[in-house]
Amino acid sequence: MTRQPPSAIPHSPPLRLIGLAAVVFTLTGCASLSADGGFGSVQKLTAERLGSAAQLAWARQPEDLDRIDQRVGELLARPLGMDEAVQIALLNNRGLQAAYAELGITEAELVQAGRLPNPGFSFGRMTKGDEVEHERGLHVNLARLIAMPLVQRVEARRLEQVRAMVAMQVLSLAADTRKAWVKAVAADESLRYSRQVMQAAEAGAELARRMAQVGNFNKLQQAREQGFYADAALNLARAEQQRRAARERLTRLMGLWGEQTAFRLPERLPDLPAQPRELPDVERTALAQRLDVAAARSGAEATARNLGLTKTTRFVNVLELGLVRNSSNNAPTQKGWEIGFELPLFDWGGARVARAEAIYTQALHRAAETAINARSEVREAYGAYRSAWDIAKHQRDEIVPLKQRISEENLLRYNGMLIGVFELLADARSQIASVNGAIDALRDFWIAQADLDRALVGKPSLSAAAAPAMGAAAAAGDPGH
Repeated sequence: MTRQPPSAIPHSPPLRLIGLAAVVFTLTGCASLSADGGFGSVQKLTAERLGSAAQLAWARQPEDLDRIDQRVGELLARPLGMDEAVQIALLNNRGLQAAYAELGITEAELVQAGRLPNPGFSFGRMTKGDEVEHERGLHVNLARLIAMPLVQRVEARRLEQVRAMVAMQVLSLAADTRKAWVKAVAADESLRYSRQVMQAAEAGAELARRMAQVGNFNKLQQAREQGFYADAALNLARAEQQRRAARERLTRLMGLWGEQTAFRLPERLPDLPAQPRELPDVERTALAQRLDVAAARSGAEATARNLGLTKTTRFVNVLELGLVRNSSNNAPTQKGWEIGFELPLFDWGGARVARAEAIYTQALHRAAETAINARSEVREAYGAYRSAWDIAKHQRDEIVPLKQRISEENLLRYNGMLIGVFELLADARSQIASVNGAIDALRDFWIAQADLDRALVGKPSLSAAAAPAMGAAAAAGDPGH
């Protein structure tokens, strides 16, 4: 078969269709990939939720990695704040870079869906005595041509889903990094206070040992001080392990390695906000902003379009139109066209349509489930946020000042020789434990805020209230020591 010029093709209906295919090929066959691979839309989606200060970068070339390394080095040159940690993670996390590559893959599939299938060419040579016959054929897949607009819409919708999923991954990484930073700074603070408790317990145990040696302390009192010292040593080891684990978690999210892991953190967490955020219509806000709800809705629409494609092509899976040109040395050249299609004798496409309808029903139920879960998750996140703020405020404004006043009164009594050194040490331990509890409460608040921010844009990973880092906090406050 050989392709005939349009002017040489008779104007029969099938040949007009071939001419139409040529026009479509001219319009769609030159479709090309975008310059950014759809990355710009992800930047726009995330900028609305992260703020314009947060920058994203897709490392598609080696020089892009060099620029990212340079920027990361600048951010690590000073104590690492929460926003700076998030910025490093957004630039340097390799899992996020891999997610960006999914954009390019999906966009390439969309472009491929918009291009006509290559025509097929066949050539045959037959001899019969002195007669030599050449048969040439050119054919195109009309079924793919007919379904191409529907396939393009399906792929375009899938690209929108992938963009939303990548944007959700960006926002999730930002929220996880905030939580990891809060836990790492709080672990540093808790470790410092654990060391202070350890010093007080060590001093009490040593004093009890010396007083027992001279007969001024009974064995029960000595055992109590020695037991508290043992508990303090255990809690210090746990605090050191929690600090290592929290720091490594933050390191992984930021994608750091080698000398970069020696980053510095601030000495304390940010102060508690003066007032909590008021979100009276938090459910409606979440449904309007959450990317997983939008992705579920988009997936249901794409499935509906795919169902229409399945119904359109249920009888015609193979439909080909071709031009034929046969030439012989003993006969005039023969020209014509041929059409081929599949006969639906055994498979009428009912199973394919039923499967597509079941998938569409499944997508609808999953979209409804996503919306219901979103309402519950954002209510839970906001409730945890408000409770964490109330608890942290109570710790800061009530418990810590009260413990401080008690400590001051006990110091006056010690100076007046009304209480002994062991009562003073026990009070010091109690005050240190109250400060450590305030640190834990402030940590839980900032974690709850990160969970709330994430719940407003996508499925959160809600954190349970963390237990106090000091397992012996109650014992530390026992004035009997």
